[in-house]
Amino acid sequence: MPEAAVIEVRDLHKSYGALEVLRGVDLRAPQGQVVSLIGSSGSGKSTLLRCVNLLEDSQDGEVLFEGEPVRWRGKGHHRHPADAKQVTRIRTNLSMVFQQFNLWSHMTVLQNVTEAPVHVLKRDPAEVEERARHYLDKVGIGDKADAWPAQLSGGQQQRAAIARALCMEPRALLFDEPTSALDPELEQEVVRVIKALAEEGRTMLLVTHDMDMARDCSDHVIFLHKGRIEEEGAPGALFSQPRSERLRQFLSATAA
Repeated sequence: MPEAAVIEVRDLHKSYGALEVLRGVDLRAPQGQVVSLIGSSGSGKSTLLRCVNLLEDSQDGEVLFEGEPVRWRGKGHHRHPADAKQVTRIRTNLSMVFQQFNLWSHMTVLQNVTEAPVHVLKRDPAEVEERARHYLDKVGIGDKADAWPAQLSGGQQQRAAIARALCMEPRALLFDEPTSALDPELEQEVVRVIKALAEEGRTMLLVTHDMDMARDCSDHVIFLHKGRIEEEGAPGALFSQPRSERLRQFLSATAA
């Protein structure tokens, strides 16, 4: 019997009206592993991530956190989580980093990082500030603690968002295209931070268009196509010897 994964989904289905976005997806993210989701725009990658974090309701299938299934009420498009406390507990253990940073413009970088641990988790403010400064140092912007988000480059803002996610001390990190809003030079700043986190053995679920990052950071890569898993496996085999014609076409297009 395999050990319970930090994140697991089983036969997950998600649709918007008549549009099926996820059509029976299975996924496991074991403790300490990085699972990357790749695929064309519209393949369902970001929707899957949002369903894992319960930002979106799925219509069928299971979502489990450390072996504990999300409890639901209703069916189909009327299915919603049944236990608000369970949702809050799961979300506070799954920190999400978005494409567009989502920093509060009226708060300093340090305030952005400390806000949720202090006000949501009710942690001691002095301890949280010490931890926040540690994580800002870790992502390379310790000197920007008192700056406003508007004073930072895009790469610095995304690193602040990663520090904010880390400060929640989550069981897993979810990244939704964390570098796609950045130009290539700033993108590399963020890639270096994500690679360093992967080397620490953090559990991560990573949606990315950056094939080099998926190849270098991941323990397991999933290629989604039209809401289904077309192919998955270890990055070495998947990128060097793709079995499906669709994946070969996708990798050829991204390399062009």
